[in-house]
Amino acid sequence: MSSMTYETISIEQRGPVDWLTLNRPDALNSINNQMVANLSDYFGRLFNARHTRIVVMKGAGRAYCAGLDIKAQGTQEAPFAGGFGFQGWLADVYVKMRRCPQPIISLIHGAACGGGFAFALASDIRIAATSARMNAAFIKLGLSSCDMGTSYFLPRLVGASLAAELMMTGRFIHADRALATGLVSQVVADMELEAAGEALVAEMLATSPIGLRMTKEGLGFAIDAPSLEAAIALENRNQLMCAASDDFKEGLAAFLEKRPPNYSA
Repeated sequence: MSSMTYETISIEQRGPVDWLTLNRPDALNSINNQMVANLSDYFGRLFNARHTRIVVMKGAGRAYCAGLDIKAQGTQEAPFAGGFGFQGWLADVYVKMRRCPQPIISLIHGAACGGGFAFALASDIRIAATSARMNAAFIKLGLSSCDMGTSYFLPRLVGASLAAELMMTGRFIHADRALATGLVSQVVADMELEAAGEALVAEMLATSPIGLRMTKEGLGFAIDAPSLEAAIALENRNQLMCAASDDFKEGLAAFLEKRPPNYSA
């Protein structure tokens, strides 16, 4: 295993899978300027990272991410970020998470608040530990809960009514309700969280690299597709690209020969 070095996150490369850990445990992995810089760099690089197939995102210590490190704000100058300063700089991280072709699995334990909640929402799949508690904390601070993509992601995941309830109150949603409402796909004991992630990764790695990436792209597009015809047009385009790939040739041969496929990348 090799690793990439950052100050506030750690990246463990397990073959084609990056295990990204938010690594400020003494501050409940709250978001400071350095973390924004690190995440922006990491997710920005993924777009062209051919051999990285999946990202697993989790938090060190007692929490996934407690949101913005308020005490650290104002101590460093943020980039111009399109004229929006820190606001635009952090918001762009969530855009990069959705733009990267690799599926992102979030393993959530403890607090996932505000911008940390948005990290979970911007992921493709969410698995929660029984200790998980998530909220749109922004409104508790005199801000709008429409922040960091929350107003985009949350209604699409749980529907408009529950999204409004959570965003207009800032109340926590715990693991059991998150599972019942489809916010997370699985709830496990805290000690079993990483194993649940590993099991999901193993199933996803059995799929073709191009098929997995095209599925993330297709799902993201279809959620906002203006019509059935538009969604099917992208499906047709992606499927033709997959069918012309070496991955499809190998997948089909493996199926017919009743053996596991051996994909090249």
